[in-house]
Amino acid sequence: MTTLSKAESATIEAARNAPMLEQVERWAAINSGTRNLEGLKQVAGLLADAFAPLPGELSLIDPDPVESVAPDGSVNTIAHGQHVHLRVRPDAPVQMLFTGHMDTVFPVDHSFQALTWLEPGVLNGPGVADMKGGIAVMLAALRAVETSPNAPRIGYEVILNSDEETGSAASAALIARAAQGKIAALTYEPAALPDGTLAGARAGSGNFSAIVTGRSAHAGRNPEEGRNALVAAADLALRLKRAVAPGLAVNPARIDGGGPNNVVPDHAILRVNFRPATPEDEVKAQALLDRLVAEVAAEHDVRIHLHGGFGRPPKPFDAKAERLFGLVKQAGADLGLDIGWKATGGVCDGNNIAACGVPVVDTMGVRGGAIHSADEYLIVDSLPERAALSALTIMRIAERGSI
Repeated sequence: MTTLSKAESATIEAARNAPMLEQVERWAAINSGTRNLEGLKQVAGLLADAFAPLPGELSLIDPDPVESVAPDGSVNTIAHGQHVHLRVRPDAPVQMLFTGHMDTVFPVDHSFQALTWLEPGVLNGPGVADMKGGIAVMLAALRAVETSPNAPRIGYEVILNSDEETGSAASAALIARAAQGKIAALTYEPAALPDGTLAGARAGSGNFSAIVTGRSAHAGRNPEEGRNALVAAADLALRLKRAVAPGLAVNPARIDGGGPNNVVPDHAILRVNFRPATPEDEVKAQALLDRLVAEVAAEHDVRIHLHGGFGRPPKPFDAKAERLFGLVKQAGADLGLDIGWKATGGVCDGNNIAACGVPVVDTMGVRGGAIHSADEYLIVDSLPERAALSALTIMRIAERGSI
C-alpha cells in the first residue's frame, strides 16, 4: 500500500462528497431509451448543466446518420439524440478521454420507469447502474481533480453519447476523433460484477441483416416455380449456427418475412450477431459469412444482400491495457479496495477506443447488477468508492505523465 499524499487525500475527499445520489435520482427519473428523442434531449440538457462548471468548451453534437433495414427490406435512416461533448485544456501535456452514455435499453412505453429502494443502500431503477450512476461518478472525479495541483497538467475530452445501447453507430466517429492523441481512457460502464471486478479483454460484435429475395408462386398450383426466401434465410441461419467455433460466437436472432400460407414467400431478412474474440476471429467471421451467403444463394436460387458490419472491434488485453489496469489496481489498493478483472463477451465503447490504440478501463462505473432488466440496481456505497478510485487514478496519470 502506498501512502496517500496530502493533495491526493484532499482530492479523494472532494470526490467522495459530491452529490452523486441526488444526481442519479434526478437523471434516472427521466426515460432516456435510445429511441426516446424527447427524453434524451431532457437528459442531455441536465448533463450539460451538470458538466458546465468544468473548464473548457462544452457543446451538444448532432448524431451521425445511421441506416437500418426495415422488415420490408427498405433501408431507412434512424434518428438519434445529440451527444454531450466537453474539451478541457487541449494543450496540456497529458491528454485523457472519458466516456459514458445517457441512453438506456428501456423505451418510453416500458413498464420499468420508477425508482424504488429495495433495501437501505440499494436503489432499483432504469439506468441507475447502466449508466447514470457511472456518469455521476465521472463528474465527481473530474470536479475533484480540478481542485488538485495536478489539474493544469491534464487535458481531456468527455463524451456522453446517446446511442451506446444500440452500438454507437451515431457516435463512433466522434469517439474515434476524441481518442486521437490520448494517453489513456476511462469509460464508466458498471463494474463487471457486483463486487467491483472490472472487465478486461472483450470480444467484438458485428450485426448483419441478410436480405433474401426469392420468387413468389402459388403454393398449390406451381410451387416449383417459386424460390422460397424464408427457407433460404432459415438455411443460412442453421449453417451459421453450426459454424460456431472457439473464438467465435454466432447468434441468428430473428427472421422477418413470409406471408400467406398459399404463397411461396419471396422475401425474408435474417438478423444475425457475431462475437469474435480477436481481430483474427473477426476476419474469419466475415469470410465465413460471405462464403455461406454465396452457397445459400446458389443452392436456393435466390439473391442475398448483406447490410451491416462489425461496429465493435475485439478489445484484447495487451501490454498497454495491462499497465493501465495495474495503475487502477494500485490506486484501489491504496484506497483499501481489492480490484480484479476478467474477460467478458459483452461490448461497449471501450472496444472502439481500444481499436484506436488507446488503453482503456471501461468499467469504472458503479457496483450494481441486473442491468438491462427491471431488476437493475445500484449499490449506493459504490458512488463515493468509485469516484475516489477514478480521482486517484486520474491524478496519478497526470503526475506521472504516463501509465
